Formats: sequence, C-alpha cells, structure tokens
Amino acid sequence: MDICHVPGRFPVSTLRFGHVQQNPGLPRYQTSPYWPYVAAAGGLRSETDPSGPTYRNRMFFLGMGFVAQFFAQELKKQGWVVSGTCTSLLKKNELGEMGFDMYLFDANEPEPSTLEIMKYHTHVIVSIPPVVGIGDPALQHRELLRSSLMDGNLQWLCYLSSTSVYGDRGGAWVDEDYPTSPASELANLRLVAEKRWLSLGDDLELSTQIFRLGGIYGPGRSAVDTIIKQGALSEGQKMRVYRKFTSRIHVEDISQALKASIHLPSRRRVYNIVDDDPAPREEVFAYASDLIEKKWPGRIKQSASRSESLIGKGGRRGEKRVSNARMKKELGVRLLHPSYRSGLQSIINHMEEAL
Repeated sequence: MDICHVPGRFPVSTLRFGHVQQNPGLPRYQTSPYWPYVAAAGGLRSETDPSGPTYRNRMFFLGMGFVAQFFAQELKKQGWVVSGTCTSLLKKNELGEMGFDMYLFDANEPEPSTLEIMKYHTHVIVSIPPVVGIGDPALQHRELLRSSLMDGNLQWLCYLSSTSVYGDRGGAWVDEDYPTSPASELANLRLVAEKRWLSLGDDLELSTQIFRLGGIYGPGRSAVDTIIKQGALSEGQKMRVYRKFTSRIHVEDISQALKASIHLPSRRRVYNIVDDDPAPREEVFAYASDLIEKKWPGRIKQSASRSESLIGKGGRRGEKRVSNARMKKELGVRLLHPSYRSGLQSIINHMEEAL
C-alpha cells in the first residue's frame, strides 16, 4: 500500500498500523466475568501478567460482510487478531474456519458477553447497514453499548456509510462539506447513524471517522461476475441502472483507506471513499463484456440480450459526482484502481475460468 504520511493530524494518539501503544489505563481483564471468553478468543496480556501473550492490535467488525471479510484478511497478514459478528450459525462456522473469532449478534437481544468482548479490542469497524423501520441495529442499544465499552481498550472506530446521503445533485460534484439531502428512507437512516456513531465516539473519547463509500465492487462482486453468472440485479443495482454517473470504489482501495485512517486517526472526520471516474453503468458493463469476450471468446454470445438488459435505458435518479480530494489529501491514499477499467481488468486477470 502506498501512503503519504501527513503530520499533525491527531496528537491525542500514537496509533501505528501493526502496533498500538498500550493504554496505561487498561482494565484488569482477569477480574472480568468474561475473561474466559477473551482468553479463548486469542488472549490479551493483563496488567498483572507480563508473561502473557504479547499485546496486539485487535480489530472487531460489527457485521462481517464483503468489505469486512476482505479487510480482515489483510489485517491477519499483518498479525492482527480479528473478531466480528454475524447473524447465523452457518456463517459463524464458515468465518471461524477462515481464522476469525466470530460471535452471533441478535440486534433485538444483544448478548452482553459480545459487547463485553468488544471492549477488549483496540479498533472497531461498523459495517451493519440500517434497516427500514429500525435504523442502525446496533444503535438500538446505544446506552448499553456505551456502558459496555466505557473504560475499555478501544481507540479507533470507523462507520462505513454511503454516498447516498447526498441525494440527487443533478450531476454536480459534491464533497464532504456539501449539504446532505437523502432521497430515500435508507439513505436518511444512514445519515442518522453517522451522527449517532460520531456522538458515541465522542462519549468514549475515540478517534471516530465516517467513510461514505461509493458502489463497492471487487473479486466475486463486479460487472464481470454479474455478466458471467447472469445473476439477478439487487435492488440497489436496479436503482443505479439508469444513472449517468455512479461513483464506485474497489474493495482494495477501501482497504487502503482504512489502513491510512488507522495510521492517521482523527476525530469526527468524514471521508468520501470513491474512485476518480464516476461513470454510467452502461459504459462499465460494455467494458466488462469486452474483457470477457477477449479472454473467453464466445462465452457471452448466448447471453448477449441478457447482458444488455442488465444495462437498461430510461430516467435517472441520484445523479451526482463524488469528490475524493479529501481522502487523497488527508489520508494520502493513492488509488490502486482510479477507474473501473483498472479494477475490472485486475479482477478478470485473476479469474482462472469463466464461472
């Protein structure tokens, strides 16, 4: 990863990727009724046990989805201990086999032990989307979260939001200072969640950032994969079909930005995490089709009409072009995939055969 360091961003902490300075106010873990669970999950050294395991960075993911799983793999390569939540036993077992410490999370009745485990981690990424009629599932229990995490080891928190909070801007460029105007209930719930996570971060005195992500794509989740699999579009994809501009971001570059934010923690900072090329879906699918045809001639002839139907024609909504200037300037991120062209080429280069 290529990161330019920017001095003087956050003097309160000396966080560094791969190492976190130990907090002199750490709690005495072994006095906790949940210490057996913590020890079983990989162990932390207590204040009174210098012979214990070396103190390590520990990341907790509230929601272990596509982005979280990708970044978790990167963290494990760096020696981090990684834990997270999911909502099914099947998923828990699958992720456990990948080397992650997983906990079931029921938003209606959260286990106190899961929240207690969180406080023994140094970093938290929240990637649970809001639910219509409910809002952010975890923040239903804000006071329980606050009391559980108070006096723990947490130093850094990032909430993964969406550029949908800007609404429809008629194709204008928007940055993080542009007024938000959510055009849907889900987008409005995203904005509410942003404010509430920032408030919780203030209460816990954490470095807290908001990442507003563009359309996420990567290996197994791209226009190339959609055309090859001829899969049905999600509701979110259907909404983007007719847009002239759609801001995207490759999962590798989300990972870059997260690493950079850990290097350069800040409080209450919002970042747009998008590439340089807000392009129409029609253009992206046409390019993906060309890549597939060049690598596997004749592979998509039978499904040409299907791939055309994935593009669509018609009216537009949610038009805007999202600026990533702050991400580049403050976090020093140099995009691996500044355009969908680079991202899709990388994806197809690593595909051994058409699925």
